[in-house]
Amino acid sequence: MALFNLGKKKEDGKKPACACNRPAEEVKEKSCCCQGGLSDAGMEGCGGVDADAEIQSIKVLGAGCKSCHEMYENTKKALKNMELNVEAEYITDMEKVMAYGVMSMPGLVVNEKVVSVGKVLKPADIEKLLRKFF
Repeated sequence: MALFNLGKKKEDGKKPACACNRPAEEVKEKSCCCQGGLSDAGMEGCGGVDADAEIQSIKVLGAGCKSCHEMYENTKKALKNMELNVEAEYITDMEKVMAYGVMSMPGLVVNEKVVSVGKVLKPADIEKLLRKFF
């Protein structure tokens, strides 16, 4: 996946809204080609993260492979480190995974929004991402 600096405005003055550099008016939830993938620069996905929200649910999407299981364990560690009273759910049912539009696993879903796809995040990276919900 191509990564872009989300904080930098494009030449037309519009700030990109997602990791594939499309402006906010072109991006709709779960419809972007990057499927909400994170940029290393901004740790934001399609449409960004609602900073006023609370974390209601966290799901790790995977096929049951080693990488997906590692992502699940790292997510549980991040939640424990942050002392959050939310339990991570590990979803391996491919019909449910596909319903989120995730084609590359593992995937991370927070409050029913895909926020990461295709790579195993370290607990510190997950914590950084989750802090955007406070």
